Amino acid sequence: MTDLPTQNGPLSGIKVVELAGIGPGPYAGQLLADMGADVIVIDRPGGVLVPKAIDARGKKSMVLDLKKPEAVAALLKLVETADVLIEGLRPGVTERMGVGPDACHAINPRLVYGRMTGWGQTGPWSQMAGHDINYIGMTGVLNAIGKDGQPPVPPLNMVGDFGGGSMFLVNGILAALVERGRTGKGNIVDAAIVDGTNSLMSFVHGMAGLGQWRTKREANLLDGAMPFYRCYMTADGKFMAVGCIEPQFFAAMMDRLPIDKDAYGGQHDRTAWAKQHEMLEDVFATKARDAWEVIFAGTDACVTPVLDYVEAASHPANEARQAFVQDGRWLHPQVAPRLATQPLATHFEIATKGGDYAAILTEAGLGDDEISQLIAAGAVVVTKD
Repeated sequence: MTDLPTQNGPLSGIKVVELAGIGPGPYAGQLLADMGADVIVIDRPGGVLVPKAIDARGKKSMVLDLKKPEAVAALLKLVETADVLIEGLRPGVTERMGVGPDACHAINPRLVYGRMTGWGQTGPWSQMAGHDINYIGMTGVLNAIGKDGQPPVPPLNMVGDFGGGSMFLVNGILAALVERGRTGKGNIVDAAIVDGTNSLMSFVHGMAGLGQWRTKREANLLDGAMPFYRCYMTADGKFMAVGCIEPQFFAAMMDRLPIDKDAYGGQHDRTAWAKQHEMLEDVFATKARDAWEVIFAGTDACVTPVLDYVEAASHPANEARQAFVQDGRWLHPQVAPRLATQPLATHFEIATKGGDYAAILTEAGLGDDEISQLIAAGAVVVTKD
């Protein structure tokens, strides 16, 4: 067993203990690891719903059976010197396990205790199960996406799990760490996906307050109602994204399209939008996507290709920014955001489940005999997964 590698980045020296989960919690841990935090994942014995993948990059792993008191004691030993703990269990579960905020703050008052849930730590739905589609369905986001008169279209799990969840958990953790620098005290971060997603809807609520947003789909600025802000199929069955909202950008698009401008009419003539949509459908259907990309490349027309994730990795614009790192079987998105003092990543290590237990426990101050006793008790599970 080798020593734990040293992390580099603005969060170097910050120790994070992450109780294994799926989705927003692990992604939050990935973002912290990408910025140099030392992230230790406490994995569970047995199989997992989602095997370790990109959200395990830059982390270390140890398997603890937290049903055993010896494992709880080992976890609390790690908490003694940790800066952050992340957990994504239902409210009250870590308290019953003996590793809730009170227990952890009793031994480390400086700890930032990050809690990731869908519905929040309180409220009538706090104990209900749910997934991204359920959470964003309660915020107005899901209702706003899709074609009018048809079922809403789930935007993968980007908006809820990762946008309203992970990003707000990380924001809360970093804010609490800054506050700790002033007060010397830790905090509890209640990051609920519904809360974060509600916050993401601030723009829509603002537009509604100005009388410029309706609850009806395909009736608003950014939901496909306007012919100059939607996607169009090309001759090869692919798509171009059109987003020329500002008049000068709209003019740049029209200058490059073989279209009758007089017949098309004014950009903001709502009575003409249905006709304009059909005209743009017809003209974009005359050429393949890549041909349209050449026509609009380097312009301010705001017309760009719609790529799948494989195409995105090899597109010259992304390649020029080293936006992806092909590392073995994994196609890694580059660390984001980019800091002037942090070099771009060229390689990522994916944690092996349970692979770092000896180094983790040794660093925590346990001797070989103590580690052997934890293994014998079944508290630490040695696995080659």
